[in-house]
Amino acid sequence: MSAKMEKRRLGLALGGGGARGLAHIGVLEVLEREGITIDMIAGTSIGAIIGALYARGKSADQIRRLALDMGWRRLAPLLDLALPKTGFFAGRRLREQLRSVIGDAGFGELKIPLACVATDIITGDEVVLSEGPVLEGVLASISLPVIFKVTKWRDRYLVDGGLVNPVPVSPLKKMGADSIIAVNVIPNPGEKRGPPEKSARVKEPNIFHIIMQLINIPAHQIVKSSLSGADIIIEPRMEGIGFGDFGHARECIRRGQLAAQESIPEIKRLLAN
Repeated sequence: MSAKMEKRRLGLALGGGGARGLAHIGVLEVLEREGITIDMIAGTSIGAIIGALYARGKSADQIRRLALDMGWRRLAPLLDLALPKTGFFAGRRLREQLRSVIGDAGFGELKIPLACVATDIITGDEVVLSEGPVLEGVLASISLPVIFKVTKWRDRYLVDGGLVNPVPVSPLKKMGADSIIAVNVIPNPGEKRGPPEKSARVKEPNIFHIIMQLINIPAHQIVKSSLSGADIIIEPRMEGIGFGDFGHARECIRRGQLAAQESIPEIKRLLAN
């Protein structure tokens, strides 16, 4: 049997978590630097965005530069306030922004096989998108309930995949992965966002924070089962980083690097077997 045939197929599961998911970029940077090749990717929410960019052929460094250019000053204009029946924002501007970086490629055209996880808001079922336009799969996976208008895909209405599979390990198994690395940045709902001396007084949450907690609380409860089947779990320490803290991209990436570097010996042992 040739060395190529003996190579273990390595899958990477990138979970949701808003701005915390920018830590995925740091993980990818370390894997690249260590010469670890990813054979397939599954992503939920922001994990779907970063996974799509990487699967499309962008390097971790190129994705880093895109992330560092983000922040609410750039993100706010993408929120096209409207009152469609299913969300506060129609998402047209966000769609165009994502199209500018992801393009109009289909899943079959990607350099690395990709699956995006979404939730059928009618049935509550997990929906794995791995065919058709990549942009549609990503948009479905990131459609935060109430915030964005639901995404219609075929005869289904889809929202954020974090509701059913926050760290998508199971799709990678179905894709044929022999080994799986999962990256989890899902916050504990009760986790303090700042140093003790600054968090003694709890601020009244705004509507955005409340909606995000409606996703984070159940997501945290199912993370353990979602991670089941992963060979290696990378969990960057994301204390002090909130869901919408996209202005802290550099710090998120750094924390992803640190966590990934700690896992490199374990990853290399896994791939050597």
